[in-house]
Amino acid sequence: MNYARLVAAAAAATVVDALYGFLVWGKVLNGEFGRYVDIYRAGDDVSGFPLMFALIFVAMCAAAWVYSKGYQGGSGLAEGLRFGIVLAVVVAAYLAGANFGTMRIGKKMALTYLVGGFGEWLVAGLVIGLVYKPIARVSARATGV
Repeated sequence: MNYARLVAAAAAATVVDALYGFLVWGKVLNGEFGRYVDIYRAGDDVSGFPLMFALIFVAMCAAAWVYSKGYQGGSGLAEGLRFGIVLAVVVAAYLAGANFGTMRIGKKMALTYLVGGFGEWLVAGLVIGLVYKPIARVSARATGV
């Protein structure tokens, strides 16, 4: 396993995730959050961001590790897309379902989590696939063994 590339992929995915979060959650979908002032921080309250970004990086490290274990030798784009789709379905469905079941949010907010989360993790999977490069393996056939 190429640990330097794993961390690089996780760092890149964290940065892209932050940009995605700002644009999608912060700009496009933020109107829905305003309906639930008792649950979500005000738009100008960023006091939770340091821990949020630290934990997102931890999650991206775990995701990059899973990617490295499932890597099948294809292009980073194709492998990242497949990985991103599977990761997006798992995380977005879980997040939307668990939040709808445990919070007093409406179906529209749950759908917001589903769609926004799917896009977020699809992009993260793509970035991990494009940045992570496995350690080149020498095949037995190539060495004459």
